[in-house]
Amino acid sequence: MIKTEIYILSGFLGSGKTTLLKQLIADELEQGRKVAVMMNELGEVSIDSNAVSEDVPLKELLDGCICCTIQDKLEAQLQGLLAKERPDVIYIESTGAAHPVEVLDAVLSPLFADQLSIKGIISILDGKRWLSRRELSPQIQQLLLEQIRHGDLIVINRSDELTEAEKGQVSLEIQNINQQGLALLTSYSRVSMKQIRGLSLGTKSDAAKSHVRIDLNLSTFVHKFKKPIKHSNFEEFLLNLPEGIYRMKGYIKFDHSQLPYLFQYSYGMPLYFKEEMNYPLNLVFIGENINWARIEEELIKLEEDQ
Repeated sequence: MIKTEIYILSGFLGSGKTTLLKQLIADELEQGRKVAVMMNELGEVSIDSNAVSEDVPLKELLDGCICCTIQDKLEAQLQGLLAKERPDVIYIESTGAAHPVEVLDAVLSPLFADQLSIKGIISILDGKRWLSRRELSPQIQQLLLEQIRHGDLIVINRSDELTEAEKGQVSLEIQNINQQGLALLTSYSRVSMKQIRGLSLGTKSDAAKSHVRIDLNLSTFVHKFKKPIKHSNFEEFLLNLPEGIYRMKGYIKFDHSQLPYLFQYSYGMPLYFKEEMNYPLNLVFIGENINWARIEEELIKLEEDQ
């Protein structure tokens, strides 16, 4: 199955996300690929939607953040795009206040996660703002840190306004925060499309067992259950999870029930909700520095222990 590529554009307000988005769309169209866009605004009116040409499918998510208050709207709009437009790639521009992990969590619905290939998180950073970040609130400073830490590509914008010493300082500080991500100094969000295309978040499917390695930085994994499992065995699996697992969600069918349960796991807390109809038995993981091959082996063993 050909999967739709997903790129997440992260960055604080005014950092240059929309400017980069316009360049990415132009390049995709030049390559003859079908591209779609999802733009999230905290307000009730879209500010940047005119940056997207009329021939590009656009879904606007207004008056809330996709990583919390309007996550259900994101799922519905994304599912609609996949079914109706069947794009090669979707760019998701998040609000400046969004945490990259939360956005990734919102995007990976168990209903269609196996149709997606998460290519990466592109974090756009205003170089001048970074140097003066001490003037910002502690909450905003922490958000900037998280956006840098989880970026696969960190675009350091407005570098033309920095001295050579400041460029070196910013680059060194960014590399100390995120040693796996690629940091680029630029102006007007101009970056090499080749570097964008080379991104890979490390999304795994049920073929993960063939990749015996540790995935550095943030990565995702989707397991497809083929049959019901024992609830007690699954609980034991949860108790032995590595610390780097941030999120889990999906549909699981236990051997004592005819219908699946919606399962959610965050900050070590598992939640189960009985469903009234059958759903795809997909379980989605988000984690950091995880050996997904080992996780896959343990999940397969759950299905065999019947």
